[in-house]
Order: sequence, then C-alpha cells, then structure tokens
Amino acid sequence: METHDKSISELLKGIDEGKIQLPDFQRSWVWDDDRIKALLASVIHNYPIGAVMFLAYGNENVRFKYRTIEGSTSEGKDVVPTHLILDGQQRLTALYSALFSQAAVKTCLKIDRKKTIYRYYYLDIEKSLDLDVEDEELIVSVPDSKRKTSDFGRNIELDLTTQEMEFKNKLIPLNRFASWQNVSDWTTNFQRYYDFDSSICELCGKFNNRVVQMTMGYQIPVISLGKETPKEAVCRVFENVNTGGVPLTVFELVVASYSADDFELRKDWEERKEKFFNGDILNVVTATDFLTALTLLSTYKRKLIDDKVAVSCKKKDVLNLSLTEYKKYADVLTEGFVEAERILQEERIFTSRDLPYTTQLIPIAAICALLVQDHRLKIVNVKNKIKQWYWCGVFGELYGSANETRYANDIVQVIDWLSDDSNPPKTIQDFYFNPTRLLGLQTKQSAAYKGIMALILKNHSKDFISGSEMDFVAYKSENIDIHHIFPRDYCEKSNLPRAKWNSIVNKTPISYSTNREIGGVAPSEYISKIEKKRKVSSADLDLFFESHWLVPNLLRSDAFDQFIVARAKALLDAIQNATGKTITGRDSEEVIEAFGAKLL
Repeated sequence: METHDKSISELLKGIDEGKIQLPDFQRSWVWDDDRIKALLASVIHNYPIGAVMFLAYGNENVRFKYRTIEGSTSEGKDVVPTHLILDGQQRLTALYSALFSQAAVKTCLKIDRKKTIYRYYYLDIEKSLDLDVEDEELIVSVPDSKRKTSDFGRNIELDLTTQEMEFKNKLIPLNRFASWQNVSDWTTNFQRYYDFDSSICELCGKFNNRVVQMTMGYQIPVISLGKETPKEAVCRVFENVNTGGVPLTVFELVVASYSADDFELRKDWEERKEKFFNGDILNVVTATDFLTALTLLSTYKRKLIDDKVAVSCKKKDVLNLSLTEYKKYADVLTEGFVEAERILQEERIFTSRDLPYTTQLIPIAAICALLVQDHRLKIVNVKNKIKQWYWCGVFGELYGSANETRYANDIVQVIDWLSDDSNPPKTIQDFYFNPTRLLGLQTKQSAAYKGIMALILKNHSKDFISGSEMDFVAYKSENIDIHHIFPRDYCEKSNLPRAKWNSIVNKTPISYSTNREIGGVAPSEYISKIEKKRKVSSADLDLFFESHWLVPNLLRSDAFDQFIVARAKALLDAIQNATGKTITGRDSEEVIEAFGAKLL
C-alpha cells in the first residue's frame, strides 16, 4: 500500500482519459446539489476533503469488470484502467462533473433525492476573494437552461446563457477549470469585456493568484493498494470505508469478478430466485447465502479428490469461488435448497418467518445437494438422521453466530455419519437443553421457541373448534398464530407469574377465529362456551387439547401450576424425541425451584 498526494488536475485528467475507472461493484448514486456545492467550496478554500483510495489494476487474481465514471470522454471506448476507485467515487465524480466535464452535472434536490436534475456550477469571482463569504453565496448553481427563474418561469432572476452574461455577473463557469488555457481564455475575454479596466485587471490578477492556482494545484491524498491485494482485502477495505454508499456484499464482488469473463451472475441469480427461491421458506435466501452454500459444496467436492483441501465457506473462500465451479454446482445446489424446503415442510415449518435459523438453510441445502446426486435422500433412515441433526442445531441453539466453521464441520460430519453411526456430528454432540430454558422462551425471536411450535404442529395438532388438523392449508387459510392457552387477561387479573404464563409452556398455535372465541377468560369458561355455542363434544374437545400436549382436566379445573408442570414435561419429551438426545437435569433443584416440581 502506498500513500501520496496528487493534484486535482492530474486526477480529473486521469478520469477523463479512462486511466482511473470504477470497479463494476461500485453502484452509481447521486449527491444532492447542496452537497456538491459544499464540496466545491471546500476545494476553492483549499480545505481538506479526505483521502481517496485506489486499487492498482492488472492482477490476474483480482479481475473485476470496470466502467468509466459517468460523463467521462473515454466512456464507450475500450480503455484499460491503471487504477480502480475503491473509496472516493462520489467526491471524484462530483469534482469531475463540475470542474472538468463540459456537460451539465447530474444531481438531485436535497428534499427529493429521487428526482434527477442537471446543473451548471459557477464561481463568484469577487466573493471567492472574501474569506468572510458563506459557502452558499460563493458557489452558484443554475439549471441546465443556464437561467434561474421564479414565479413559474415568468421572472428571470439570473441569465447566464451567453458568455457576456457570465462576464456581467462576474461568474466564471467552474468547468473552465479543466485546464489553465480555458481559465486564461475566459479571464482574458472577461477583462476585454470591461475594456481592460484597471480594477478588473487587478481583480483578475488576485483571482488567478489566490483562487485559480490554488484550485488547479489542490492536492488530494491518494492511498493506492497494490496489484497483489487479494479479493478478501478489497472487500474488507471497501466495507470499512464505504459508510455513505450502498453496503457492498460478497455477492457484488463475485458479480464483478465473473463479469470479467462475460458471465452475468446477477442475471443468473435473479432468474434462479424467480423460479426456485420465491416460495414460503426459500424467499429468505439471499444471493450471498447461495454463494456461501455453493462454496461449501464445492470445497467438499474438492476434498473428495484431494484430502489436503479444507472444507470452508468463509468470505475469502467465497471470493475465490471459480466461475467453473459455479456453473458446475449451481443447479444441483438449487435442487438441494428445494429438497431442504421439503424436509422443513415435513417438520411443519411452513414459512420463512417460522424458520428457527435462516442460517441453517446453508448447510442443510449443501447436504441435500450431495444426497440428491447419489439418490440417498429418498432413504427414510437418511432423511430421519438429517432431521435429527437439524433439531439438535435448533434446540441446542447452535446457529446464532459465527457459523462458517460449523457449516464446514456439519457437511463433512453429517455425510460421514449417514454411513457410520459410531461418530455423530459435533452439532449433535454439542446439543444441550436446560429444562428451565422453557420459561425463558417468551417471544418468537428465539430459535427454540419457533422449534417447539413446529413440533406441536407436527403432532397433528387440531383446531379447538373445527377439529381441523393444522396442516399447511389450514396454516395459511386460517391465519394460525401463537396464542396463550391460559389467556393473558385472565393471568394478569389472577396475578399469576408472568415468567410462566408468558412462556412457550403456556402457548400453542391457534387460529385467529378460535382465539377470538377464547377471549380473556379462564379455560374452564371458554371450554364451556366452545362446547355449548359451537356444539363440540367434551370427548372431541379433549382429543383436540391432547393433540397440543395439553391435559384436559387441568384446563377444565383452571389448575394453572399443575398445567405448567404437565405441559413442560410434554414439551421436553417432544424435544428429546426430535433430537434423539436425553435432556438431563429434569429433576434438579433449579428445575424444582422454577416449576415447583420435577419434570420427569
């Protein structure tokens, strides 16, 4: 990395000639008129505007598609850059457009950034020599018509349509600063307009010495990253410096990299997403998720050939994913995601909002992609093992953060475990669920909370009134959501402990209409109302309750404390069945203190 200063003239000339361009992942965006004027005023006053960062272009390992800055005369020409702009895009674009390009500057109003307008920028010669003048008076911007008007265009407040009008108003176009000759020609004609009046000549002399020379020679600190800089470093640098623009993702860098080989990754992903990733679960998958899973799959495949290869999907690995590998595995991975979605639906996870962890989609999709290829996914024992691994990850709450290492371990260990029962994956070995955790599950934000809801649905739970099973159709059509069994209003009026009544233990999936029927009364009351008003027999209603792991006689007698203990036991049993792991400590002192009884 090198640091040095370059004159604004040299930088803008480099942009104009195409020596300085943008990497394709840099997205175009526009500064508002006020911000451009403030930037120009800082340059005129010789105030610092911050450093810019370039990447030397030409490294075969970091090949990005590039494009010229908008308005550059090299646009459309086959010019290979020497440097790409990593930081400073908008500052350099604004300076180039206002000081160098002869076209109107593309900008917007501060109050309406979506509306594009075009401006020319002028410098007030007299005010530029007065240090007390405010910036907004120093720089004058006018529409591309070069007229400022009021009263809906009826009154012309400023007319700069001719050079004579510029001279009259003592406003020099800032795009004259593209070269010394341009400034000199304008100031000479300016003096001629005033018949070389001595005061005007003196004004021009001061202006040239104090403003023109300082502006043309204005130095901008430039940080240059060498050609050997790896993609990962480019991505990290860009993320650190690009605080004002659109956040850069790994996907954007890979798009730019593949573009250099004439492959439109963005288009490929958009078509793939439209066809396969717009369903109720997979709509949450991002382009970066897809690349991460594909890297996981491709490195696993590489390891099968060369055991020295590490299975990994960290950022640097994704950035080094070759286009050949992408083309080779993208379709089978897509199929892996689709199969993963089917498995999750079998486990009664119906929508992306119900996913305990969106991150766990990455390894399960990669695993399914491998099993699709060798036709093992249809084997019941294989699918059951995948489900066991999945639930261990959910109820062990193991996918909350820093997942790349776990992804890599899981794909290797799960595939090995499918053929050898003696060594279960680390995610299964790491599983631990503290029984008192049930009382901590108070909101839908928790993975284990969502997981328990899925297990209740998988138990063929039925609606309390209609008796309809809460399958996918009912889930969507009946607006099923999670509600209290002992209603909130009743619990608060009865001064029952919130830690218990607001926990997952006292909640279950209930349709919107049934929840309204329940209201805020004691279970015994709403049970009586359902039986009388809805003509549901006691025997049937008891069966409906049992499908939710609810003990009917405890609800009918409003026995809250006993109900909580019984439901907690049932939920722990369900978690054990799903994970294939024993939950220890169900008779500990901590459990007895929290629940008032053992949970065995």
